[in-house]
Amino acid sequence: MDPHLLRTYVTVARLASFSEAARELGYTQSAVSQHIAALEQDLGASLLTRRPVAPTAAGERLLEHAGPLLLRLDAARADVARIAAAPALGLTLAAAPTALGPRVLAALPPAGVTLRVLPRAGIPAAVATGTADLGLVDGLAAPSDPLRLPDVAPLTTEGVGEEPVCVLLPESHPLVGRTGLRLGDLADARWLDAPDAALPLDRLRAVTGGHGFRPALKYEGTDVRALGALAAAGHGLALLPRAAAVAVPGAVAVPVVAPRVVHRTELVYGGSPRGAAAALAEALLIRA
Repeated sequence: MDPHLLRTYVTVARLASFSEAARELGYTQSAVSQHIAALEQDLGASLLTRRPVAPTAAGERLLEHAGPLLLRLDAARADVARIAAAPALGLTLAAAPTALGPRVLAALPPAGVTLRVLPRAGIPAAVATGTADLGLVDGLAAPSDPLRLPDVAPLTTEGVGEEPVCVLLPESHPLVGRTGLRLGDLADARWLDAPDAALPLDRLRAVTGGHGFRPALKYEGTDVRALGALAAAGHGLALLPRAAAVAVPGAVAVPVVAPRVVHRTELVYGGSPRGAAAALAEALLIRA
């Protein structure tokens, strides 16, 4: 299967238009049509209906395979380029917002850093494809347990820190005087659904072995301060690492005492980091 044809198909399916795909890819519309016809002939299946432009059942199944396949190809290209290239003077770090704790920020070099705050799911792909030299992912885990990351490429992950987690409550909440909270007791509370700024609600369900944790408001950003303001205003509870939770004005951070879980941060990289990336990785791992 020709990856060029596959990329054309994915673009047409995403945009639902041959002409828009041609514009984005820099091809003529005729070339895009020829690519799709060649791919359909190769697979022996119709992949798209034409009016409207939409994937067929076979096309939908191909899309399920296309993303991982194309990502692996990009990752292979980036991995080879990493080995062949000279060490970079600067570095690009992709990180989840709650992975940027005080210790990480203190370890950043004084110059030459590009920091990309991304949704957690996009960080391994950014490292694999070479758009970031290093990644910092985080999540909820049992103490010393590794995080479960998507298998996008041969990447190395190493733990760089663990800290307690806290429930963020508005100052008027009746539980603010508690010294600790059990997550299971809060399953029916109002929660903020903020998968890229707080610890995701599906992980809360997983660690408590139950249901609940229904969202009262969905927040699709990565700004932890904005999330804290929503919690302080009473729009819902949020689970955050202690360092991020205690600094929110108008809200109170109460530690989670059960189940026994921590906020874990891991360094993600491909190959052997060099230059500035190697120096930062060494600084983070030495202190872990």
